[in-house]
Amino acid sequence: MKQVVQNARSGALALRTVPDPRVRPGHLLVRTRASLISAGTERLAVRFSRKNLIEKARARPDLVRKTIGKVRRDGLAEAARAVMTRLDEPLPLGYSAAGVVVEVGAGLEGRYRPGQRVAVAGAGLANHAELNTVPDNLAAPVPDGVAHEEACYATLCAIALHGVRLSRPELGAWCAVIGVGLVGQLAAQFLTLSGARVLALDFDPGRLALAERLGAEAIYDLKGGDPQAAAMAATDGMGCDAVVIAAATESSAPFETAAQVARDRAIVSLVGYTGTTFPYREFMHKELTVTVSRSYGPGRYDPDYEARGMKYPPGFVRWTETENLKTALDLMRPGRSPRLDPGALTTHRFDFDRAEDAYALVVDGAEPHLGVILRYDEPEPERPAHRVHPAPAAGGRAFTTRERCVLGVIGAGTFARTMLLPALKGMADCELHTIVTSRGISAEHGQQRFGFARAATGEEAVFDNPDINAVLLATPHSLHAGQTVRALNAGKHVFVEKPLSLTREGLREIVAAAHSSPAFFQVGFNRRFAPLSLAAKAHLATLPGRRHILLRVNAGRLPDESWQRDADEGHGRILGEACHFIDLGAFLAGAPIVSVHAEAAAAGGDPCEDVTITCELADGSLVTVFYTALGDTACGKELIEAYAGNSVIRIEDFRRMAIAGNGRIRKKRPRSGQDKGHRAELQAFVEAVIAGGPPPVEETQLVNSSLATVAAVESLGRGARVVLESP
Repeated sequence: MKQVVQNARSGALALRTVPDPRVRPGHLLVRTRASLISAGTERLAVRFSRKNLIEKARARPDLVRKTIGKVRRDGLAEAARAVMTRLDEPLPLGYSAAGVVVEVGAGLEGRYRPGQRVAVAGAGLANHAELNTVPDNLAAPVPDGVAHEEACYATLCAIALHGVRLSRPELGAWCAVIGVGLVGQLAAQFLTLSGARVLALDFDPGRLALAERLGAEAIYDLKGGDPQAAAMAATDGMGCDAVVIAAATESSAPFETAAQVARDRAIVSLVGYTGTTFPYREFMHKELTVTVSRSYGPGRYDPDYEARGMKYPPGFVRWTETENLKTALDLMRPGRSPRLDPGALTTHRFDFDRAEDAYALVVDGAEPHLGVILRYDEPEPERPAHRVHPAPAAGGRAFTTRERCVLGVIGAGTFARTMLLPALKGMADCELHTIVTSRGISAEHGQQRFGFARAATGEEAVFDNPDINAVLLATPHSLHAGQTVRALNAGKHVFVEKPLSLTREGLREIVAAAHSSPAFFQVGFNRRFAPLSLAAKAHLATLPGRRHILLRVNAGRLPDESWQRDADEGHGRILGEACHFIDLGAFLAGAPIVSVHAEAAAAGGDPCEDVTITCELADGSLVTVFYTALGDTACGKELIEAYAGNSVIRIEDFRRMAIAGNGRIRKKRPRSGQDKGHRAELQAFVEAVIAGGPPPVEETQLVNSSLATVAAVESLGRGARVVLESP
């Protein structure tokens, strides 16, 4: 399919051919017939992307602070890689569209049907693309008689409607709308439909005339300089009962205008993106209430509501974002009087193939415009069940699967694009065959950037391809166990990013699959392969007796929006991150873990991030993992200390190591700076695939470390030590 893609680094726009998306449970696969370019929001996004790095830093000082923190924690090189990877990420554009359902995901059968017309919403979901996969709560049926070119306004309508609801308009009340672009025009229409009286204010006489034609009782050109007089004249000296700010400007002038036109104790509803410095004296004298509208309405930015289809009780939350979408579409019905008329706002229509021309108009402002619509061709009669996206033919040697590791990659998130794929790209014996992601735009980008032969959105493109002999899994944690089993059952060697499994049941299934498979599996416990870990291991092997190993992880608090907080995907940091250090401790000690006891800090509202995990090993050694989010990451993230045979080993952030013994301290540093072993583990995996085994790390060790991590969570639940047995 084709999709509009923006480069985050340069701001360049392109209409790209990417793999088709796949329908998922609780989602609809929709073929787009019309999409709306939101001039204000998308213009800001494009212009921000076109800024150079210094300008971007000035515009987003919050991101600069995060980057500085990462430099302190992980070093300049890794922070630079992370920043450049983020800037290289392709950005989908668009968030308001309408089309026809192609396929209904599991759980929505009967609620929707193929061929049904729907309006869809959501940044990164309702894209300017021929096909979109959208969750249930961000879709709404389009009534008969409402054209796609009207229905594609539904998302903008929901934004305007929610801002209007927050202003609490009453029958006969006077409401000012400051800024009558797309959202302001729609807000003015909703206010009129509710029985309120509208004063529209803007600098554009043409937009003011349109607002008046669509129902505004009074208009005022802000170039006139005295909006207060206009408001007093319209309201018999009282002032406006509510003010909706729908302007798009870095200036705080809209707040100054709001203070002038509002009556005593009026409500000011902020919908547009403006400066937020308001005149305190005027706001205090009138005791004005400021409310900031949350986009489409309740449910917005709530992953449980949007992504997982959770419903809010109508008795408590009547007007969700879904209900706002439905209401807007219902008010567009032909024959209704008065009727919501978004079509009157359309000034330009472009065929989808001319999307770049449409954006040139919106971003550069070559001529006056308001609503800019992209129109899509009629759908094909039939759509194949699966497509892969081949790369252009390339010259060079044609290797066979017996000579190389022929790799299929499933998942290409930030970590994979920053650490794993760049390392694999440079390995001569590894053929990057197929990359699969849930979004076609990500798959196509990964293909072009790293040189994969093919890109796809369906896992079968990897699992069912006989040419592929190895699989790398970099998907959400909850998928690891099932995908590992599927790869082993297909006879393909597996490298799975940690964790191996979130449950004992998943570990049992992996062990069973491995026993009957000619292939092996490996887990991304990269710290085993770090040069300083190997040096520490070699030194410990020369020492007699038991070992006591302490691993302190000053991890920092997870951002609220992190997917690792998600109960369905991430399952928290113990399973997803602490497993690294449990495995490293067992590796350094050189013995299997036999029991685990975990203690958490005082209970709080966040997922468990502060925990001490004590592992007893078969030879009597102890491994203690001290994992916390309470510290300052400027102090360093990882500190490893091993005590044995009158010797002490200390590793700091894999940058330096000190070995104390016989009254002396020897120091060591990796040649290439901080090295956590990512490249070495991948190279070992590739070599083992080519050789046909054995795996770089015994699978029993990987299962033991993974089982110990699951046992740590069980120990927290039981409040007691957990003895490890078979999974």
